[in-house]
Amino acid sequence: MAKGYEPKKLLVEGQEDLRVIPELIEKNGIRWGDKKSEAIVVSIQDCKGYENMNADLISTELQASGLTHLGVIIDADEDLPARWISIRNACLPSIPEIPEEISEKGLLLTTNGIKFGVWIMPDNLMRGMLETFLAYMIRDESEPLWLYAQEVVAEAKNRGAPFIDSHIDKAYIYTWLAWQKPPGRQLHNAINEEILNPQHPKAQTFVTWFKTLYEL
Repeated sequence: MAKGYEPKKLLVEGQEDLRVIPELIEKNGIRWGDKKSEAIVVSIQDCKGYENMNADLISTELQASGLTHLGVIIDADEDLPARWISIRNACLPSIPEIPEEISEKGLLLTTNGIKFGVWIMPDNLMRGMLETFLAYMIRDESEPLWLYAQEVVAEAKNRGAPFIDSHIDKAYIYTWLAWQKPPGRQLHNAINEEILNPQHPKAQTFVTWFKTLYEL
């Protein structure tokens, strides 16, 4: 594949998304590729923060030579409706047909022959982020430990732990991962090693959105 020719592209907020998503998709039956010996199925761009995922970026990407598929994954953070309005407004100049609401199954549409999609972590329905979504993949048998991890994080906050309230889902899952075997795996490693369950039913709506968007 010629350098610069990226027919299928995904825009994400940060490095964790860039590392996690290929592992999750591979664990659900799609060979991702490694750039060195074979083409990757989807090129992921780290936008280095939601604030950079603006109208100019989306317009530029949609006009890229050879583009056939473009996806956008963002975090809801504390206010999903506000985040949807924001990303919709960024898309409107290039995609006037974008709907007023996002489905719980994610946005999928075709614009000027390009398949376009948006997913708002964790599930297009509620507040949260990538880590909130990954908590869906905690195995049922680990639920008591997961509940205890949340209790411990709450108590740590009461005792002065300095993490900000909006990052509590990060604190939850990293605390839980600290107690696994082996302890303290990174998020993408936890999927690769199936400490988290990549086939968990609650993750499959996202996997289906991804496969449908990119026709995998």
